[in-house]
Amino acid sequence: MAQPHTNDAAWIEARGLTKSFGAFDVLRGIDLAIGKGEFFTLFGPNGAGKTTFIKLLSTLTKPTTGSLTVAGRDSGKEADEIRKITGVISHDPYLYENLSALENIKFFGALYGVTDLDARAKEIVTAVGLGKRMHDLVRNFSRGMKQRLAVARATVHEPSILLLDEPYTGLDQHGAKVFGEMLAALKSRNRTILMTTHNIDEGLGMSDRVGIIAGGRLVYHGASGDLDGDSFKELYIENVENS
Repeated sequence: MAQPHTNDAAWIEARGLTKSFGAFDVLRGIDLAIGKGEFFTLFGPNGAGKTTFIKLLSTLTKPTTGSLTVAGRDSGKEADEIRKITGVISHDPYLYENLSALENIKFFGALYGVTDLDARAKEIVTAVGLGKRMHDLVRNFSRGMKQRLAVARATVHEPSILLLDEPYTGLDQHGAKVFGEMLAALKSRNRTILMTTHNIDEGLGMSDRVGIIAGGRLVYHGASGDLDGDSFKELYIENVENS
């Protein structure tokens, strides 16, 4: 059984975390600690509990049992404070199709109380490579462009924690390459990043540590360099088939 990573500077910490929907147990006793500034990728097949874990971390739902703290804050009691320092990116960009790129970012920036909003929105839209398209409606954007704008949406308030739930889904090869470069840039700014994916090649190279979730349990975690790609894939297949 996987043991929790011990880190005195844990920025995300789950202890005995469970989540059930009726009689169905989605998460079954997750123990995990992620250090401040660390990039952790959680691999697992569809239905393993990855998205549920992200929803718990982003305070969209509450644990059934166990504890979950984010930046020292209890997710059940201090949800508003956690949301202020968290950005979420998923396969759904969560953008308004009939607004322009700039209008989208200004809308979300206003929700977070971003100061000097007009300048900040223009800055972040330009930073994700959409400066020349900032006044275009999002409905006219490609999937890759929308995902880049989703990065701007999630980081307009300069969050210290980023949660990425299957962010590569639907991206073509070029879009995935550009998005990967953006993640590398975000990592370099000392953000704590948790990404979930079922694609090993996407996440193994950029992560500090990795884990495997199967059947609602954390069945493996370790440093990203502990195993080469082929060995990790064998371990992944073995754990998924036995879950």
